[in-house]
Amino acid sequence: MAVQNERGSRTIKRTVTRTCTYLILAAAACFTMFPILWAVSTSLKPESEVLMYPPSFIPLTLTFENYYKVLFQSNYPVYFCNTILVTAITMLAAVMISSHAAYAFARLKFRFSDAIMFAVLMTAMIPAVAQLSPLYVLSVKTGLYNTKLVLILIYAAWRTPIMTWLLKGFFEQTPKEIEEAAVMDGCSRIKIFYQMVLPMSKPGIASVALLSAVFVWNDYLVSSSFVSSEQNRMLSIGIYNYVTAYGTMYGQLMGGVCMAIVPIVILFICLQKQFVAGLTAGAVKG
Repeated sequence: MAVQNERGSRTIKRTVTRTCTYLILAAAACFTMFPILWAVSTSLKPESEVLMYPPSFIPLTLTFENYYKVLFQSNYPVYFCNTILVTAITMLAAVMISSHAAYAFARLKFRFSDAIMFAVLMTAMIPAVAQLSPLYVLSVKTGLYNTKLVLILIYAAWRTPIMTWLLKGFFEQTPKEIEEAAVMDGCSRIKIFYQMVLPMSKPGIASVALLSAVFVWNDYLVSSSFVSSEQNRMLSIGIYNYVTAYGTMYGQLMGGVCMAIVPIVILFICLQKQFVAGLTAGAVKG
């Protein structure tokens, strides 16, 4: 009887703990999602209702006029395409460079390899603001200022060190025995890397690729410093066109923000399994 009572009390404690955990997680999710839901609500309101006091969370008059103005009466599509192009090329370039460098540091032990890896990682610790002036002068001297190429080069250079460090950890966790067996079968190091190591490291590559894409997509500092023309402007800068000296067009601003969120959400959904697996890959040893 005492055993049954003890089991019952444990079950009750477990149920209460689980319920409290779910309630806390639900409250945190609501707290996080509220600004996004408010932005969606604001984007579906006419301008007169946006400025109404007291404000209403649910639109009294549902309208898609803000989205129409953003898409067809502004340069938002140009900013959107520029951001997708720069983000995609930067992500591919950074993954390509960092994956090769990380595998070299993980498997090809050479003289001063640890010191070089530390020096590479140290470059990621330099404040971005401290690099703006020399990069600006360099871009002007080379004729790359106000081009998409300068953004791609800077973003890729900034993301490669930290991505190399992260991927090095993933490559070190891949079993060496598989590579040694492939060498015994006559496979070259390049063939082993492309046909065996990279497929086994998909979660790590997806994780660093997603983190790189989010960084480029949300960046304001570089895109505002190295691009000044409308045809090369990024989305993070173009959205601020709705904040003018005569007032803020909140409906169109929120419409542009909501559409800017969609690509990253889609990318995260597509890479969700690999991303979670990549984040938890090093949690358990062995």
